[in-house]
Amino acid sequence: MPTGETGNGLFEMTDYPGSETSFGALVKFHRLHGTRPSGPPQRWPQQILAEACSTQDRTLRSWENDEHYPSDISQLCRVLFGANSRYDTWRVDLRNAHARAVGNPEVQSPPDLPELRTDIFEQLLKAHTEELKGAIARAATGGISERAVRNTVAKLGGGHEIAAIDLIPFIDNWVDGAIRELKRHVDADAAFEEAFQEAKQRLALGYADAADALMFEYNREEQIEQLRQDERKGRQLRILKEAIRFDELALNAESAITKLRMMAVLAGSVDRDSLGKYLCDRADEFCKRGRDKGENASLIIAIAAYQAALEEQTRERVPLDWAATQNQLGKALWHLGERESGTARLEETVAAFQFALEERTRERVPLDWAATQSNLATALCTLGARASGTARLEEAVAAHQAALEERTRQRVPLDWAKTQNNLGNALWIWGERESGTARMEEAVVAYHAALEEWTRERAPLEWAATQHNLGNALWTLGKRDSDTARLEEAVVAYRAALEERTRERVPLDWAATQTSLANALTALGERESSAARLEEAVAAFHAALEERTRERVPLEWAMTQNNLGDALTALGKRESGTARLEEAVAAFHAALEERTRERVPLEWAMTQDNLGSALMALGEREGSTARLEDAVAAFHAALEEWTRARVPLDWAATQDNLGSALVALGEREGSTARLEDAVAAFHAALEERTRESVPLDWAMTQSNLNNVLELIADRQR
Repeated sequence: MPTGETGNGLFEMTDYPGSETSFGALVKFHRLHGTRPSGPPQRWPQQILAEACSTQDRTLRSWENDEHYPSDISQLCRVLFGANSRYDTWRVDLRNAHARAVGNPEVQSPPDLPELRTDIFEQLLKAHTEELKGAIARAATGGISERAVRNTVAKLGGGHEIAAIDLIPFIDNWVDGAIRELKRHVDADAAFEEAFQEAKQRLALGYADAADALMFEYNREEQIEQLRQDERKGRQLRILKEAIRFDELALNAESAITKLRMMAVLAGSVDRDSLGKYLCDRADEFCKRGRDKGENASLIIAIAAYQAALEEQTRERVPLDWAATQNQLGKALWHLGERESGTARLEETVAAFQFALEERTRERVPLDWAATQSNLATALCTLGARASGTARLEEAVAAHQAALEERTRQRVPLDWAKTQNNLGNALWIWGERESGTARMEEAVVAYHAALEEWTRERAPLEWAATQHNLGNALWTLGKRDSDTARLEEAVVAYRAALEERTRERVPLDWAATQTSLANALTALGERESSAARLEEAVAAFHAALEERTRERVPLEWAMTQNNLGDALTALGKRESGTARLEEAVAAFHAALEERTRERVPLEWAMTQDNLGSALMALGEREGSTARLEDAVAAFHAALEEWTRARVPLDWAATQDNLGSALVALGEREGSTARLEDAVAAFHAALEERTRESVPLDWAMTQSNLNNVLELIADRQR
């Protein structure tokens, strides 16, 4: 029985668990004890022992836990015990424990020693007694066992078919060589010396696999080198990843792509196909972070990475891969373009999707064709929202409807739901530009359809997005019909969306829903005597602005400032002071810093109209006419872009507001010129504000017209 080592946390001999212990407990003992063929015990790191046994960490752990067992433990025995006779008892204990574990018969003696072949040896001994005994005695002086000589004779006479007359010279030659080898020393490190000594010991005991001790050391060295290389590679990849992050923050896309290519090589992606795929995969990661976290720099790197991937995945070589990357590029461009004021990125988005459709044909890949049609429709919808007219929006609706021919509910229910949601978005924007409610009602139907498959349990964020969009359509319908029920439904939808659209999870989406909720609360508050809804709206707008910053999303920031101004105006009209109205004017002026006429003409006009309303309310509270003059100027500015041809109902609303401002001015002047201008403005408004299309707005303008006509009549008496 071997003597245990003490110190360094190793087991003492008294810690040996015994021959009846389970296989797993014995393996764990030898690992922690550090059982090795020669030299002092040295605790085995689990990974190193596993690799030495040509297995994995988790497999070794399962052995130690007696959960799974190897079919053969010869290699484990060689690693732990080698040919060291000191370990014969431990070797037998381990083999017996394994035999019990797998249901095999136990062994009684050390099994690793080679089987002796005595027939050839006994024949040679009879023929050459003195010569062979002399060889055995000479071998013994050199530390070579009789067993080793016997096995060599058996091999020479059996396997190698050496004639009997030649066996004695061969044995003498072998003994001389073996003695020389056993006396030889090597100038090597401790591990090499340990393996070398074990090989000599195995040779002296007659093992045929003496060289395995050195080959074990060779393999161990290879494994250590591989681990070293893997660690170095991992460190290099981490360094490059962090360096790319700084390139990203510096908006240095070219430098980031160079480093991504270096990472690809380290990851083994050297041919064009694997390099293109690697770049595309990394671009997907950047795009996801940019989309979900609102990081525009990430989107810039994503776009550059997709473009780099297209250099490898060329249309001529891999047309479908090229088309797939064009599709992904389009998505990244859309996410960034949606946050910018111009339309250049969005035009690039449309071009990317159209390129993709040249290879992603309906006949070839119907579902991919449908996916790209849907993406193209979304880009067209975003462009249409920024342009006058409805041409782009009509294209978007047509593209979504085309996609639904392949994206059926039965075939791909979640994709069908996504397309229904996006179709609803296009219909909603289109409906905002028409006087009727037909398109808006179609949008509500599309959103409800989407929610049949995009359930909260199945797709929580998508469900929340659709609830948000449904709220938008209901809010628009509620404002058109003066229907508080629709507005209440909108509030419910927005609050539902916020259950999943949390600030921590998707900060910009959370801010968007906060803004929309505030819009609905403002519309409800304007119809109620209490100011509670309006106060809630102001708080929600301020919350949204914590994430919708001017630096991050300038146009969304401007829109929220504009809507905050609306809520403040409504509150200000109910208060005796002018503080809220002054805040409203400041919010509108802030919005106009980003909502310029050149950038977003229709939104600029909207804010001019809202600014005019706040100035008019202020002017009515003050004695001077300066605020009222400013209000008239703002309404006239709005009408330069809000034309009757472009947005007939908005044009009519501004005409009505202009008329009211002119009346307020006319009441402070002696002449009726301003009042006559007001009459003209109200008549213009009634050309679109008909009793059939918008009965409540028609009634309000008729009332305003009647009032000013009576005022003129009184002046003329």
